[in-house]
Order: sequence, then structure tokens, then C-alpha cells
Amino acid sequence: MLDEHGNHLMARYVSIAMDIATRIMRGEYREGQKIFGRSTLAGKYNVSPETIRRALTLLQDTGIVHVSPGVGVVVRSQKAAEAFLAECGQKEVLRGMQEKLHALLRQRDALNEEIDRLMHELLDYTMKMVGRLRRLDEIRVLPFSPLVGKSLAEVDFRSKTGATVLAIFRQGEEIYSPRADTVIQAGDVLLVVGHPENKEQLFSLVEPRQPES
Repeated sequence: MLDEHGNHLMARYVSIAMDIATRIMRGEYREGQKIFGRSTLAGKYNVSPETIRRALTLLQDTGIVHVSPGVGVVVRSQKAAEAFLAECGQKEVLRGMQEKLHALLRQRDALNEEIDRLMHELLDYTMKMVGRLRRLDEIRVLPFSPLVGKSLAEVDFRSKTGATVLAIFRQGEEIYSPRADTVIQAGDVLLVVGHPENKEQLFSLVEPRQPES
């Protein structure tokens, strides 16, 4: 059962069983003592007789009480009540940890979506801003290019050509604002922005070597 926020709610009959077990553990109901009948308990907890039946069945299955038609509900074991409450407490701790983990995962997913959206907006804005003054080029890195296997820091586009790598498109993956230690691979498509007059320098840097014969 879930609440409006997606968190788990303890079933009502379980909480009633825990309350009765707590009273037994405290000595309010003693072993061998007959406690209230189902109808009285239903009124006490303001629930249906069916809910009380399920609570008493749970207590009987765990050896805490004994339910006999015509006799009523009799307390059997205080130790069983203590063991039942300890187990319920452990389950609550685990459930609380699981709910917290799920909430954090939902927050992480939402944050990742927001990061992706902002990265796309940043790239679009950058292309619009520099489009008039600088040239955008998509350059495919061929297998024999001297760039293959080198990081962006090793290639040093900016000092050699005045260009900047805005993104790398790799087998369906889009790497925006790639880090300096990103290694260039054969087949990569580099989205590069630079001055038009430096285009020749840029392409000469990427131009593939001829394979050795």
C-alpha cells in the first residue's frame, strides 16, 4: 500500500497487531488472560471486524495469542510478543532505508535530466553566439589520423589552430564540452569552432597519415 507520495504504508491490521503485542510485552495483558472479543476490539480501534480478524490471525500464527470460538482471545506468550515486535522493528528500518534510497534515485534521475537539458541549451546558445564570428565545422577522424589515440590536451587545438572542440559525436553518444583527457578515437566526429582563416591549419592537423606499406 502506498501513500500519495509513493511511500509504503503499514497495513492497518499489522499496526493493530503490533499495538496489542506491545501491551502484552508491557504486561497490560498477562499470559493466560482473556482480552477483548473481536467486536470490542473493532470498536476500540475503529476498524471493521475483518481487520481485527486479520490482526488476531497474525498474532495467533506467531504464538502470541490463542483464538477459540466461544472462548475468545487468550494471551499465550509474552516472549513471542517481544520477538514479533523486534522483527517488525527490523523490517521497518529496512523499509525506511529502501524508501530513502528510492527517493534519492528519483532525485538523481531528475538532476541528470536537468543537466542534459542545460548542456543542450548551452551548446545551442554557444553555436548561435559564435556562428556569426567564427566557423563551426564537423570533422570526422579517420583511422589513420594522427589524432587517434591522443587526448584533447595532447592535440592542443587551441594553441595550434585557435579552434575549440565543443562536442564529440561517437557511435550515437554525444559528449558535450569534452574534458581535456578525453581520448580521440577513429570514427569520432568533432564539432569544432574556429576562425575561418584557420581552417587550413585545422584540417591539416586532422588529416590522416598514409598507412605504412
